Amino acid sequence: MRLKKLFLILIILGLLPLSVFAGENPSINGVFYRVPDKPYKFDGKTVEVIEFLSFYCGHCYTFERSIPVIKGNFPKKIKWRIVPIYWGEGSSKPGEAYFLAEEAGKGDQMKTALFQANFVEKKDIGKVEVLDGIAAKLGLGFDFSRRLRAGEKVKDAQKALEMAKAYGINETPTVIIAGNLMTNPDMFDHNLDAFRDNVITVIKSILNPGK
Repeated sequence: MRLKKLFLILIILGLLPLSVFAGENPSINGVFYRVPDKPYKFDGKTVEVIEFLSFYCGHCYTFERSIPVIKGNFPKKIKWRIVPIYWGEGSSKPGEAYFLAEEAGKGDQMKTALFQANFVEKKDIGKVEVLDGIAAKLGLGFDFSRRLRAGEKVKDAQKALEMAKAYGINETPTVIIAGNLMTNPDMFDHNLDAFRDNVITVIKSILNPGK
């Protein structure tokens, strides 16, 4: 217990890097926070990255263009998972639409279309009619509309919020790498390029320890 307190004091004073708290792999580089009570997970082959995002979030929209860059550095080595949440007066419907599309194998297309509709086309993505139109363009059809209106994914949207709370998420985008390594743009004064580079640094040190 005393050793942990000493580490915390040294971090606050800037004398010890956050990567010391990598737990099972103390050599991990980069800036991150280890989420308490969440285990580090790495099977030696593939790194799981969980991205908490909001379809109403401008930084999430901007960060989208960085994801192919991150994945491109590690072909077939990353399992990227999306957890859509919403803040304040935002609607859960975009997240529900994403879950339905993901189930149909079109999650990535729906994610892109939702950001496009909100930030480029300036549409209200909280309206079912708007989501119906997006789904139709993706070829999801009448069944999508029926299930969305019936609220079939309301529980999934709620579980996403509960998951965010369990991880202590307080801004989007936030990524959780290898089970418990959390990083977000706030750690870089919301410089999304620096945030992207940090994600790459963390993943690289997990996949290639000591390099």
